[in-house]
Amino acid sequence: MRYSVKLFLVLGVIFMVFAAVYVVWGLNYLPDRVEPVGIVGLLLSGFFFWFLAGYLHVSDRVLDAAPEDDLRGNIEQIQGDYGFFSPYSWWPLWLSLAAALLFLGIAVGWWVFAIGVLLGIPALLGWTFEYFKGQHAN
Repeated sequence: MRYSVKLFLVLGVIFMVFAAVYVVWGLNYLPDRVEPVGIVGLLLSGFFFWFLAGYLHVSDRVLDAAPEDDLRGNIEQIQGDYGFFSPYSWWPLWLSLAAALLFLGIAVGWWVFAIGVLLGIPALLGWTFEYFKGQHAN
């Protein structure tokens, strides 16, 4: 977790610098006022990254060292089930296409949204029940 703490601290600093640049740049184009929404968004993003860094720092002090913090660590050191990957599945491709059509449908027209729904339901069901029957049944 030490590397995550450093990453989030650096990201927080970067977003604070972006906020300062945003203020200076905004004052050059709008000298009478500052646009507040972008500033608030950038400042909150920076504080959010610092909040995550603080949480991970406290967690790192309380918990034992994680295997990913050991430079000579092996994958076997990770205990328990570390996840499941389906390398030959085509269902995520169809589901992502359906999600793209859903969001495009909100912007373009509801008929595209309906096509996304009609494509998304079988894709979601197919991905969910992929390992219940057939060649890869568990």
